[in-house]
Amino acid sequence: MARDGSQHLRRPPEVHDAYFKPYPGYYFTGDGAFRSDDGFYQITGRMDDVINVSGHRLGTAEIEDALDEHPAVPESAVIGIPHDIKGEVPFAFVVLKEEFSDDPPVVLQQLRELIATKIAKYAVPDHFLVVKRLPKTRSGKIMRRILRKVATETTGDLGDVSTLDDPSVVTEIMDAYELYRKQRGAEEKKKK
Repeated sequence: MARDGSQHLRRPPEVHDAYFKPYPGYYFTGDGAFRSDDGFYQITGRMDDVINVSGHRLGTAEIEDALDEHPAVPESAVIGIPHDIKGEVPFAFVVLKEEFSDDPPVVLQQLRELIATKIAKYAVPDHFLVVKRLPKTRSGKIMRRILRKVATETTGDLGDVSTLDDPSVVTEIMDAYELYRKQRGAEEKKKK
């Protein structure tokens, strides 16, 4: 293999462009990281999981890390969805532990405050959807594209879901979203 990676597994030129062109002489994995004052590197998440909220670039992993610090949240997933004014806004899918599932509004308010304090007010998701579980592949990777399709109401074609550990989770999330959408609609009517 050539030192510059141009013969990268004899793949087409676009492979070379994607992995070797962004930073000549280096292999670009697509992962973001930072180096601490102590010289340690911390992976912050995928670079393609970065959203732009009113000109502020946010890694969704950073928001997820803040959410997951709350004792009620065993796991979460954050995606960006389009917004007419802000460009994109965070949409958080949150799993609550059983003992906290009776009072989601209180927990969600605490999560908003946590993110505003730990990151910034502009990082607080515009939307929180409490779900029982997240759509994961058999290897445990969250299928964010499904969450994005649910949040953007484009579930007509979910694409390949054969790698999901349990495909029934998609229906659960879609049902939870539909209930959320109806509740938001009722709240907006009250405001008028």
